[in-house]
Amino acid sequence: MRVKYFSDTDTALVEFTDHEVAETRENSESIYVDLDREGNLVSMTIEHARANARLQEFSYQEVVTGT
Repeated sequence: MRVKYFSDTDTALVEFTDHEVAETRENSESIYVDLDREGNLVSMTIEHARANARLQEFSYQEVVTGT
């Protein structure tokens, strides 16, 4: 997974896979999701990212559960 932030447009791009995008859907006025041919999530674009995604506070945490 990669997160790219474009400060000139205040846009964040979260890339989950490198599959080819077959369709883009508007989830809301500021959020778009890209899907591959099978309908799997490829990436998500967040416009007005500072306000909508709290980019000033970005972290990653993997939670592993025991079996």
